[in-house]
Amino acid sequence: MSTSLALASGSAAATRELAAALATVCVPGDVLLLSGDLGAGKTTFAQGFGRALGIDDPVTSPTFTLVRQYEVAPGPTGLRTLLHADVYRLDHLGEIADLGLGQLVEDGGVALVEWGDAAEPVLGSGALSLLLETDPDDEGRRRITVTGAGESWDDRWSALASALGPWTVAP
Repeated sequence: MSTSLALASGSAAATRELAAALATVCVPGDVLLLSGDLGAGKTTFAQGFGRALGIDDPVTSPTFTLVRQYEVAPGPTGLRTLLHADVYRLDHLGEIADLGLGQLVEDGGVALVEWGDAAEPVLGSGALSLLLETDPDDEGRRRITVTGAGESWDDRWSALASALGPWTVAP
C-alpha cells in the first residue's frame, strides 16, 4: 500500500525547514528518493535535512562524486551517517546497485538519492519518494509530493504527516 502527502514550499528556506521536519522521523536504513527537474530544489532539500541532523559541513550536490558521506551528530534516532547520492550521470541500474547504498544505510545511515526516480527499481522497496516541482507562475514556490510505501513508512505515516503538517495542502 502507498500513501501520499501534497506539500507546498514558498521559498528555499521553507524547503530546508520542511526537510528538517522530515529528518526528525527518519531512522537508520531509510532511503529517500528525491525526483524533479533541474533546479527543483533537491540539493536545497538535502541541505535542510543535513542541518537538522547536526551536519555543519556544506551539503553540496554530489553530481561528480556520485555519493557524499556526512557524519551525523549523535542523537536519539541512532543515525550515524547521511549518504547523499546523485545518480543523474549513471546510465544503468547495475551502476546504481554498485553504489551499495542499500548496504550502507544498514549501518546506521540514511540516504538521500537525487534523481531518485532512476534509482527506484533498485532502491524503491520501502523508500520514501519525494517529487519536487517548481510552480510555473512563481519560481520560488515548490510543490512536493511525498509518497511512502512499505511497512516501515506505514508504521510512521502519522508521525510523518504530523511533522509535515505546516506544509500540507489539498492534493
